[in-house]
Amino acid sequence: MSKITPFMWFTDQAEEAANLYTSLFKNSKIHSIARYPENSPGQAGTVMTVSFELDGQEFTALNGGPLFPFNESISFVVQCEDQAEVDKYWNGLTADGGVEVQCGWLKDKFGVSWQIVPKILEELMNDTDTNKTDRVYQAMLKMVKLDIEGLKKAYAGV
Repeated sequence: MSKITPFMWFTDQAEEAANLYTSLFKNSKIHSIARYPENSPGQAGTVMTVSFELDGQEFTALNGGPLFPFNESISFVVQCEDQAEVDKYWNGLTADGGVEVQCGWLKDKFGVSWQIVPKILEELMNDTDTNKTDRVYQAMLKMVKLDIEGLKKAYAGV
């Protein structure tokens, strides 16, 4: 088990979210589901918490009611090997009510913010040639879902 585990507060969709996330990421699974007991803040027998793993990272999701909605101050970054992987996560996380934002950011249908980023972006942005990095940055600002070929063309000055 990870020493640090992200804990996500959902209104009442913790199990649905865990099922979506584990269906998208490799090496993922739901570990356990705890239910609210009698005389607790939640309705007895309904899902209280879901413990799950996404590609080796442990998470816990709580059905805690509408008191604390998600916002963009916290997001999960997904490093992608290629455009097919960018597209897979992008499409899966924006499905059924997710919202595309900008520069590789999106919000899934639960309001959780994600950054779907090709690994090559770091390489392109860390070049010592500031003309190249500026072109990549400017191209990225115009994108919603990141396009690897578009970023490479900007880097090359094409």
